[in-house]
Amino acid sequence: MSGATDQNREGGCCGESGGNTGRAPETIPRARSLANFLSSAKFLLYLGHSLSTWGDRMWHFAVSVFLVELYGNSLLLTAVYGLVVAGSVLVLGAIIGDWVDKNARLKVAQTSLVVQNVSVILCGIILMMVFLYKNELLTMYHGWVLTACYIMIITIANIANLASTATAITIQRDWIVVVAGENRSKLADMNATIRRIDQLTNVLAPMAVGQIMTFGSPVIGCGFISGWNLVSMCVEYFLLWKVYQKTPALAKKAALKVEEAELKQLNLHKDTEPKPMEGTHLMGEKEPNILELEHEQEPSCASQMAEPFRTFRDGWVSYYNQPVFLAGMGLAFLYMTVLGFDCITTGYAYTQGLSGSILSILMGASAITGIMGTVAFTWLRQKCGLVRTGLISGFAQFSCLILCVISVFMPGSPLDLSVSPFEDIRTRFIQSEPLSTITPTKIPEALFTTEMQMSNGSSPDIDPGMSAKSVPVVSVSLLFAGVIAARIGLWSFDLTVTQLLQENVIESERGIINGVQNSMNYLLDLLHFIMVILAPNPEAFGLLVLISVSFVAMGHIMYFRYAQKTLGSRLFACGSNDKDVRDQNQTDVPFL
Repeated sequence: MSGATDQNREGGCCGESGGNTGRAPETIPRARSLANFLSSAKFLLYLGHSLSTWGDRMWHFAVSVFLVELYGNSLLLTAVYGLVVAGSVLVLGAIIGDWVDKNARLKVAQTSLVVQNVSVILCGIILMMVFLYKNELLTMYHGWVLTACYIMIITIANIANLASTATAITIQRDWIVVVAGENRSKLADMNATIRRIDQLTNVLAPMAVGQIMTFGSPVIGCGFISGWNLVSMCVEYFLLWKVYQKTPALAKKAALKVEEAELKQLNLHKDTEPKPMEGTHLMGEKEPNILELEHEQEPSCASQMAEPFRTFRDGWVSYYNQPVFLAGMGLAFLYMTVLGFDCITTGYAYTQGLSGSILSILMGASAITGIMGTVAFTWLRQKCGLVRTGLISGFAQFSCLILCVISVFMPGSPLDLSVSPFEDIRTRFIQSEPLSTITPTKIPEALFTTEMQMSNGSSPDIDPGMSAKSVPVVSVSLLFAGVIAARIGLWSFDLTVTQLLQENVIESERGIINGVQNSMNYLLDLLHFIMVILAPNPEAFGLLVLISVSFVAMGHIMYFRYAQKTLGSRLFACGSNDKDVRDQNQTDVPFL
C-alpha cells in the first residue's frame, strides 16, 4: 500500500498525462544533478588541476630534452637543472610554505599561478631564440652570451618550479581540505581523484608534446608549450576565482584570525591603560609609549636579513613536533629509490636491451596500477580506517618489491661484486694514468649494449654466435614486474600520508609543514641521485636496488611506529572507526 502511495507521489502530474512513460521525470533530475556537479567547486577544482598538471608534465618532459639538445646531446645541463631544482626546494620549501600560511588564499593561488606560467612562457621564448640563433650566439664574446642564456633558462625554470610548489601546497594541501569541509570521506575521494589525474597526465602529456617535437621541431615544441601556458593561465585564473566564490570558507583563514585576535587584545590593552593628563605634552611631541611601539615596529636590517633563516629553523622544528612526523618521514624515505620510472631506471632498461616501445608499454602499465592504488585507498579506508590503510599499503608495496630483490640474483642480472661500484669514479678522477693507457679490461663497459659489444671483433671473450635476443630477460622482467606491482601500494600509501597531514596539521601551519615535507622529499630524492652518480655502472645497479628496498623498509617501519603510537592496542583491530585518532594525535609528540 505504501509502495503504491510512493509511486503515485513520484508520478505526480506525470501520472495524469497519459502520454508520458515515466522516463522524462527520471532524466530531468539526472540532468540537473549532472549540471550541478559540473558547476560545483569540486569539479572546477579538478578541471583547474588537470590543466595545471598537464602543462607541468609537458614542461618537465620538454625542458630536459631541450637542455640535452642544446648542449650537444650531453646530460650536463639536465643534471645541473635537476640539482638546482632539488636544492632550491630543499632550502626554500619552509619559506614558501610560510608565505602560503601568512597570506590570503586567493592571493597566494593567483600569484603562484601567474609566476609559474609567465616563467614557463619566458623560458619557451628564450629557448626558441637560442635554437634559432645558436650559431650566432656561440661566436659572440667567445660563447659567453650563450652561457648566459643557459643560466637564464635554468634560473627562470627553477622559479617556475618553486611557484609550482607553492601552487601544489595551497591547492592540494589547503583548498581541497576547505572544499571538502568536515567530510573525511569526501576528502579521501577528492585526494584519490587528484592522484588519478596525476597518473593519467604523467603518461599522456609527455606523449603529446613528444609527438609535436618529433614531427615538428624543438622550436615548434617551445612555441606550443608557451602558447598552452598562456591560454591555460587565463582559464585557471578564472576557475580559481569561481571556486573561491562558491566556497565562502576559503575567505577565512586561521592565520588571519589569529592576527585579528592579537590586534583586538592589543587595542583592549591600550584602552585599559591610564591616559596622561591633558597639556602635559607639547604640540608635536609624541608620547613615550608611541615611540616604543614605533621602535618595535621597525625591525633592524640584520633582523630582516635573519628572518628567512628563522623561518627555515622554525619550520623544521615545527615539522619535527607534529604528531604525524614519523608518517611524513616514512613517505620521504620512499623517495630514496631507483625503483621508479625515472631517467635512471629507464637508462638501466636500455642497457639491458629493452626498446623504447616496450618501455612506453611498461609506463602505461605503471599508470594503470597507480590508478588501481587510488581505488584501493578509498576502499581500504572505508573498511579499515585511514591509519591501517597505510599499514596495509606499505606491506603490499614491500611485498611486491621482493621481486626486485630476487631479480638482482637471477640470470641476466649484470650484478658483479668483483667490480667496485666506485670503479668508474676512481678511473676518471683518482688515477693519474691517462685513459688511453688503461687496459680495456679495467674499464666497465657501462654504456655498451650487446650489439655494440658484438661489433668489436677484437674481443676474444665474446661469442660471435651470441645475439642480443639470447640475453636472459628474467632479471629485468622480474625487476619491472615488482616496480609496476608495487605502485598499487605506493600510491595508496602516498594518499594515506597526504590525508593524515591534511587532517592533523592545524590550518595556520599547513603551508609551512607541507613545505618542509616537500623539502624532505627532495632531500631523499637528491641523495638517490648522488648515490647513482657515485656508482653509475650497471654492475652496481643491483646494489642500488638492495639499498632502495632497505630505505623503503625503513620508511614503512617509521610509519608502523606512528600507527602503533596512534592506535595502540587497536592497531590490528580492523575497523573504520578512527574518529578519536585526530584528537589523540594533537596531544602526542613524536619520538623514535
